[in-house]
Amino acid sequence: MGAEDATVIFTPSGVQARVPIGTSLLDAARSVAVDVDSTCGGRGLCGRCQVTPSLGEFAKWSITSTADDVSEWTTSERDYKGRRPIVDGNRLGCQALVCGDVVVDVPAESQVHRPVVRKKVDLAGLTLDPLITARYVELPMPQLGDERTDMEMLAAALLHDWDIADATVDARALNDLQHAIKGGARAVTAVVHIDGTVLHVRPGFDETIYGLAIDVGSTTIAAYLVDLATGDIVASGGAMNPQIRFGEDLMSRVSYVMMNPGGQHELTSAVRSALDGIVSELAVDFDDEATLRTRIHDVVLVGNPVMHHLLLGLDPTPLGAAPFTLTVGAPVDMRADELDLELPFARAHVGPCIAGHVGADAAAATLNEQTHRPDAPQLMVDVGTNAEIVLGAGGRTYAASSPTGPAFEGAQISSGMRATAGAIERIRIDRETFEPRFKVIGSDLWNDDPGFAADTAKLDIAGLCGSAIIEIIGEMFLSGVCDRNGVVQGALAERTDRVQPEDRTFRYVIRPATGDDPELAITQNDVRQIQLAGSALRAGIDLLMEHADVSEVHDVRLAGAFGAHIDPVYALVLGLVPDCPVDSVRAVGNSSGAGAIRMLVSAEQRHEIADAVIAIEKIETATEPRFQELFVAAMAFPHDTAPSPHLSQVVELPARPDSADSGRPRRRRGRARDTSDTTQNKGQEES
Repeated sequence: MGAEDATVIFTPSGVQARVPIGTSLLDAARSVAVDVDSTCGGRGLCGRCQVTPSLGEFAKWSITSTADDVSEWTTSERDYKGRRPIVDGNRLGCQALVCGDVVVDVPAESQVHRPVVRKKVDLAGLTLDPLITARYVELPMPQLGDERTDMEMLAAALLHDWDIADATVDARALNDLQHAIKGGARAVTAVVHIDGTVLHVRPGFDETIYGLAIDVGSTTIAAYLVDLATGDIVASGGAMNPQIRFGEDLMSRVSYVMMNPGGQHELTSAVRSALDGIVSELAVDFDDEATLRTRIHDVVLVGNPVMHHLLLGLDPTPLGAAPFTLTVGAPVDMRADELDLELPFARAHVGPCIAGHVGADAAAATLNEQTHRPDAPQLMVDVGTNAEIVLGAGGRTYAASSPTGPAFEGAQISSGMRATAGAIERIRIDRETFEPRFKVIGSDLWNDDPGFAADTAKLDIAGLCGSAIIEIIGEMFLSGVCDRNGVVQGALAERTDRVQPEDRTFRYVIRPATGDDPELAITQNDVRQIQLAGSALRAGIDLLMEHADVSEVHDVRLAGAFGAHIDPVYALVLGLVPDCPVDSVRAVGNSSGAGAIRMLVSAEQRHEIADAVIAIEKIETATEPRFQELFVAAMAFPHDTAPSPHLSQVVELPARPDSADSGRPRRRRGRARDTSDTTQNKGQEES
């Protein structure tokens, strides 16, 4: 590369390309295998290769990205009339040329393999008690001498028929009041909030009312359209959080706000626009989106503290440094249009945060799992870029967060990627040959099954998602590829070409580079990244258990999209959670989303969690003297000092060098149950 070269950073992947000035952004992406769609051969016709130049100072890469670092609009772009309109702020990657160091975001819509949003909900025991109801009334014909207004007659009817006192009509609904009375021959349906405010008036009998429950995650957003009259989820949808282009992890986004004047408003605008776009997505199964938007009357939103503040348009920078002060932690109620949601007759409720690093999402999950009032100790962990931990025990509830970072989601891992079609999601290592076998998202076959190549021919197997990353590190330990301290064993290079030298360390090769397929490997640094993330999580858990004076927890719930796909065995092997019976560790799906739904359909539960949050004891890991000691002890697999009697019943752990039987020949390999079909294997064991 010469002096006329420039650096292009592609987000959200963070992949860097060094290319000559004048290279198209599409070609720059292709040069480093960044996933950008194009079906017209780069002629500016299909509109699939749209990318977004990101402007501002990016300290992470020491780049200041300006509009001048990309060429001006071309004639092809100005005259473009394709099926995919060019979104404001976007450029056609095949037409825009590199003029200097630049950061470029690749939207999900422009990726060949769009992210799979895999968040589910469990609503067992849901109680219907919505804050907003539809009430049908018939108004009397006006009589000469009766000077009551339409609004007064409506209020009187609501009091008489429904015992709703002091009803008032929201100013935005006044324009529809007269038309509804006339159109319904004086029979109308009033949509009434629990506080007596009439949000909307419709002619005749029309009890259709919907609510939205939204879990605003730092990586993905999950939304649920709920029939408030029945509690049924009638539609669900999701999207990648567009704030990712400003930073993979939360602190990167806080740093962006610190270093870029106006950055806070960019982040707020991005997430609010995404939320409104999800409403359009949910409307696909309805005849008329505009009508649906007038039928949505309540919105509940939850998220971690940084997402919470940015959603509300609040400065998140105080959350980036001690003492991590929240601007507001109590629930916030407002009109939905104050959050730029085009829902003219809707209220919005932003759930309460527990602490500066434990947000409304953790509060919602706490509500759904009832962690704040368990019969026996219960541990709830939501693993994201920041792990949120809640422990209920002895009539008290404790909460903390641990800075796990994005490693569990594939970031910072050399062959890591998000959970998209083609990503390796499960993996095993043969104990004798050290050969790997794996499954990918989009296929039910293992790679050594007949037909795997044909079944995955259209998939780009480009890396490992979070669940496979946990499994491969666990498998490397159990098979002896790495020791309990996470050191990849170079001596095995004499026995298998899967272990190869890399500088002064070694790596484990899952797939050698062949043709267009890059090498997939786990490096020594990858193992360290998982150790650091896992140790932060475990230290936070151990700290809460010490404060609660609890030695064992036999009810561990893994919340969120990541937790939903972790095999509990491997969570125990890596020591992510304390030793306990494997069956005591279970995934509970998107418990935050489920909690948001509960808050949406139940006034009682909305008040319950608001009160519970006040009583939760917040433990700040950053200021706890014991945290570092617990962190160091958790670096070893499964743990440096804590015994693993329950785990030892399901896997054969490598012997500890300092154990009582260290004089015996050390086991080179552990034997884990093959969980390629967990349910089937469990049935075989029982039979």
